[in-house]
Amino acid sequence: MTEAVDHPAVTELIICTTCRPAGVSRDVPAAGEALLEAVQVATWDLDASQQARIRVRGMACMSGCSRACTIALQAPGKYTYYFGDLVADGTTAAEVLVCAQLHAYSTDGNLQRKERPERLRSGILARLPPLGLV
Repeated sequence: MTEAVDHPAVTELIICTTCRPAGVSRDVPAAGEALLEAVQVATWDLDASQQARIRVRGMACMSGCSRACTIALQAPGKYTYYFGDLVADGTTAAEVLVCAQLHAYSTDGNLQRKERPERLRSGILARLPPLGLV
């Protein structure tokens, strides 16, 4: 795992609330909304210090429609990650939170593939450098 820092920046975990797998009717609740709810429930299992390092929010359409469900991890001065092809269930929710904690406690937000939970080892749509990184 990347070296921890004394006061890591808060990692924002953004979950697309409108994500639906291809061909799923708009009459069916969005899988992205279900994933957001599952993540919010899973945060109850985190202790207060872990909860303080992660901010969870939903966002309508993150333009990853062909790769639903999508999430992003971002924090000031750190790499931003955008993942897709996620399953909207409790296992994914728990693994997304583990990955968000790795991001929050790392110095630069870099998430090594072998250190990420299984469901987040693939499906990367983007890895963006921190602003101002040369």
